[in-house]
Amino acid sequence: MKVLIVGGGIGGLTTALALHAQGLQVQVVEAVPELRPLGVGINVLPHAVGVLSGLGLADALAATAIATQEVVLFNRHGQHVWRDGRGLDAGYPFPQYSIHRGELQMLLYRAVRERLPQSALRLGLSLNRFTQSDDKVVAAFHDRRGAAHAIEADVLLGVDGIHSAVRHQLYPTEGKPKWSRMILYRGTSITPQFLSGRSMVQMGHKDQKFVCYPIKREHHDRGESFTNWIADVRVPDSEALQPEDWNGRAAPGKFAHLYKDWKFSWLDVPAMIAAASDIFEFPMIDRDPLPRWTFGRVSLGGDAAHPMYPIGSNGATQAIMDAKALAEGFARHGGDWRTVLAEYERERLAATTALTLANRQEGGLDGVLDLVDERAPKGFAKIDDVISDEEIRRIVRGYKAVAGHQNIAPASVSH
Repeated sequence: MKVLIVGGGIGGLTTALALHAQGLQVQVVEAVPELRPLGVGINVLPHAVGVLSGLGLADALAATAIATQEVVLFNRHGQHVWRDGRGLDAGYPFPQYSIHRGELQMLLYRAVRERLPQSALRLGLSLNRFTQSDDKVVAAFHDRRGAAHAIEADVLLGVDGIHSAVRHQLYPTEGKPKWSRMILYRGTSITPQFLSGRSMVQMGHKDQKFVCYPIKREHHDRGESFTNWIADVRVPDSEALQPEDWNGRAAPGKFAHLYKDWKFSWLDVPAMIAAASDIFEFPMIDRDPLPRWTFGRVSLGGDAAHPMYPIGSNGATQAIMDAKALAEGFARHGGDWRTVLAEYERERLAATTALTLANRQEGGLDGVLDLVDERAPKGFAKIDDVISDEEIRRIVRGYKAVAGHQNIAPASVSH
């Protein structure tokens, strides 16, 4: 069996490692000519960390990432709403990791280079289109000089992101992604440690939020925090970003004034924004869930299959869970790719569709913050007068069930 993976991001590289571990011949093709550690912070939930640990990456993750201890909610006035324990601190069998996206991708890239043949990863090739027959799929690529390249395989997996070329061929009239009217201003800053030193903070409400968490173990060990932060701001339709602005830089003057009063004894948001060397702006976008991913020998994974709002730490996690499902399918059925792809789609499409729609509703912890702001926009004397512990638990349990959280200890969540 030869599997061709289009896309060398976190999802594509994890899929390559997982399928290689099952004895399949794997080739990854990526459009960029060089993989570099780009991006900002992300979170990987415990069930996905379990997958990466099963691929022998536990020590490498622990050496660079922060094992998140908790997510702590505050309203826009800096008042504590709730805490939700995470990872080992909450009774899960694996940590939850906060990590620089580029460092995770490079960790996976090094593993691919070490374990797979050198020819298994080809960079600088962009997909034109693919064709398939009874016995193979053939993908046509071009390089930066315009030269044509053809690659044959038994199965093709499109794991090439929200602007997937594979998805576009399967759904050519789909159009642009759906925009939420939220702009995410993202940066990293070296700051003093806050709260536990391994805490993720979420604060604000549906029209203006701030999220921050440390992402580098080396800084934590020195007593400081290499902090990833995200300022979410709802803007008018006229301010929509185009796809080509995806990695655009932004000046703090576009949004920092909205957070000028968010200075508290435990966190100084204006200082954190001011300390960033670079600030990027991203449109918070997704796509409508698809009715199917698999067409013959071709299927989708990761953001190509189910792009969703970056809520609940689910982006990288769900791509990793796709890789797990595919690898387990080939372990059960060997070269019977038809059965593998059919089972994979049945398992993963319904789960990710539910999660995509839940994220559009900004459920889970985001939903709790929105309720608190709606009921007490000027703050509160006691949080129990605004929302009960049981109501919060019910909201969070429901979201975690949709998101696939596993083995949480009931005592890990509380005011």
